[in-house]
Amino acid sequence: MDRRSFLATAFAAAIPVRATTKSIDRSRISAITDEIARSPEAAIDFAHQYGLDWLSLRGVPAEPKTRTSSYYTLEPEAMRQAAREFKDAGIRIAFLDTSFLKYGLPGTEPKRKTPEDEAARAKRQAREQAQFDNRLNDLRQGIRASQVFGCPMLRIFTFSRVAEPESIYPRIAEIIGEMAVIAAKDGVKLLIENEGSQNAGTSAETAKLLKLLPSNVGINWDSLNGLGLGEKPFPDGYNALHNDRVWSVHIKGKSLLDYPERLDWPAIFSALERDGYQGRLELETHIFGEQQVAASHASMKEILRLLGARQNQSP
Repeated sequence: MDRRSFLATAFAAAIPVRATTKSIDRSRISAITDEIARSPEAAIDFAHQYGLDWLSLRGVPAEPKTRTSSYYTLEPEAMRQAAREFKDAGIRIAFLDTSFLKYGLPGTEPKRKTPEDEAARAKRQAREQAQFDNRLNDLRQGIRASQVFGCPMLRIFTFSRVAEPESIYPRIAEIIGEMAVIAAKDGVKLLIENEGSQNAGTSAETAKLLKLLPSNVGINWDSLNGLGLGEKPFPDGYNALHNDRVWSVHIKGKSLLDYPERLDWPAIFSALERDGYQGRLELETHIFGEQQVAASHASMKEILRLLGARQNQSP
């Protein structure tokens, strides 16, 4: 099987055809490894403890304040070894949460809450220019990782937020469109995450930008990420999406546990099923500090409790 055929097969497994909508249950739940554990082995143990078939990758799990690498930047043999360990453990990879384009777009000025002196501004601009110039090399690294891990879906962002984000959507679409053409040749999908610090911060903004982009660019919907911009996550944010292009969903711990941000996930699950959603739902705990791993366990238990309650209510 050649590389393109392999990725096509992997993508078919990751996102089944819409005509065969499957209810949301444990088999469709994932979790980001560096949020749930402090080592790759512990992340696999977490998955086994909760009967998960899937995990999602961002940074290699490590102890706090330890310098670590993103999975997509690992040296080839280290990457292959990691992939073997997941496969041997019976774990498939649902999503590669890369940080592509999560910096200021050269030629624009990010909206700032605090002043920036000239020296800091010059240093930041030089760093962002270097990141921008290297964007296609980063993308190719991500594509190689997708081949090794059998997961042809890469998260991307939309550059640091400016005062009038929609004014630069055509430029952002041009840049992402170029990346999408390269990714498409290898059967890879690019998923924009709505993120408040970015130019596509709300669900509605992400949907507007998506209208300018080719069909292999979709959405990684993070329900809470538009809160800081005044968006009501559900039903307003959800209803603003192009639902047939939502290919991954993040579930934040604060949207599950006893926090002001708690959401009605049973209603969201029902809406996703109604609209034919076929992808995975991944826990991105985002409750930081010493309690992060414990919060990840509490969050996963709540996800499974909610899914079990829905199942018990089914006729």
